[in-house]
Amino acid sequence: MNNNVLITGASGFIGSHLVEEALQQGFDVFAGIRPSSSKQFLQDNRIHFVELDFSSPVLLKEQLSAFKQLHGGFSYVIHNAGITRANSKMDFHTVNCGYTQNLADALDASAMPLQKFVLISSLAAYGPGNPVSFAPVETGQAQTPISAYGKSKSCAEENIRSTSNFPYLIINPTAVYGPRDKDFLQFVKLLQSGFEPYIGTNKQMVSMIYVKDLVRAVISLLKSSSVNTSYIVSDGKAYNKEELGNILKLLLHKKTIKLKIPALPVHLVIAVIEWMQQLFTNTLPFLNTEKVKEISSANWLCDSSALWNELSSTPHYSLEAGMKETVEWYQQNHWLE
Repeated sequence: MNNNVLITGASGFIGSHLVEEALQQGFDVFAGIRPSSSKQFLQDNRIHFVELDFSSPVLLKEQLSAFKQLHGGFSYVIHNAGITRANSKMDFHTVNCGYTQNLADALDASAMPLQKFVLISSLAAYGPGNPVSFAPVETGQAQTPISAYGKSKSCAEENIRSTSNFPYLIINPTAVYGPRDKDFLQFVKLLQSGFEPYIGTNKQMVSMIYVKDLVRAVISLLKSSSVNTSYIVSDGKAYNKEELGNILKLLLHKKTIKLKIPALPVHLVIAVIEWMQQLFTNTLPFLNTEKVKEISSANWLCDSSALWNELSSTPHYSLEAGMKETVEWYQQNHWLE
């Protein structure tokens, strides 16, 4: 058994942090990228690059078999590649579910000496929790995703669980934030401009996880005895929807105009925009009706105690510390200009 780990989606937000943590923990890291992928956050000269075509099962098998002959194969695979935005709902299924199955099949067909296959899924695969009791989502409960993205992640999980003799781990992170994240950046920019918008006027509770705590947990699980199971990942705390804004305003030294917009009119406006865009361009806007439903859902709390108990550890970052590092990174890299 070698110490080789393949990390797909390595050029992105979470993927690049996974690469850094794997190097830190002593793994031989192979970054799975596309020919068009940026290497902006992959500058360490210890990184090996691998180009893989997940859309073609035949070509993917050939690529993995060739790698196995040259390097002895991968002992570990972290499949982080996927999409959170798409031109159509079917694209979510094709990439997040179909390509995951293609990779699993190709690993099996190439007789890869695999010790663990880690699928980075999402809390969206479970869907939001009960909006009345605010009971946290727990690992293993029935999955009821409310978006095409969540359904595609749930599909990928189901396929991996049903693959025979396949040593998998499934990771379901809650909302992830940190340096290099462009989605969270948009909220920070709104606050910096003086506006603090919230969709929905009712109580909303969320869980969060700082990216460095997430990747430390994922890479540590490679070294654990845990296999053929799933873990939800959060920092273990519960936040109301405005706590994040309050922390950021202090960090940015900003006062804002708080806007609480009822969900129904937002949903109606977005439904019209979505209908028109699909009619004229046959594409799906990023802020679509399903996304609004996810954003405005009352309960995104989750229970991650099983993960931290397995690792005999706790998250290193509080929300305040993680946000501070994130905002400072945005400022130092001129992302807030």
